[in-house]
Amino acid sequence: MAWWKKLFGEDGDTGRVDYYEEGLALLAEGKFHEALTSFRLALKESPGDPVVLQQIAIAYTRIGMTEEAAKTYRHVLQKTPDAAGAHYGIAFLLVRSGHEAEAIPHLQAFLRHAPNTPDAGEHVEHARRTLARLTGEAHEAAPPPHPPAGGQDELF
Repeated sequence: MAWWKKLFGEDGDTGRVDYYEEGLALLAEGKFHEALTSFRLALKESPGDPVVLQQIAIAYTRIGMTEEAAKTYRHVLQKTPDAAGAHYGIAFLLVRSGHEAEAIPHLQAFLRHAPNTPDAGEHVEHARRTLARLTGEAHEAAPPPHPPAGGQDELF
């Protein structure tokens, strides 16, 4: 019945689709192309939004469009140099493509601006282990490097 209320705006909601939230749900379901469409619609509502752009980059990465993902992360970093998620995402794209030295400053920037939330902890640790491996520094109790659960290197 909630859909009926939404349709007619009886619950105080304007009935507008939240394309960003829809994109997140689709991304979580593994529907990457559909998520990309939703994020693009969200971007039309909020042009240049770095959070939406980062989600677009994640969707690009998951469908194998890594060049587009890298361009999108770089675009975010031009506008928002401290965007932790963009640094994280581009760092791991660089690592995967064999450009490890270029990934180091992005990992360092991510760690300087990393979110301090429980769900980010695994990504922060993954970035620390990877940075330690790339720089040859010891990392306390670091198990062999592996991506966070689900094989995902993207944070945002």
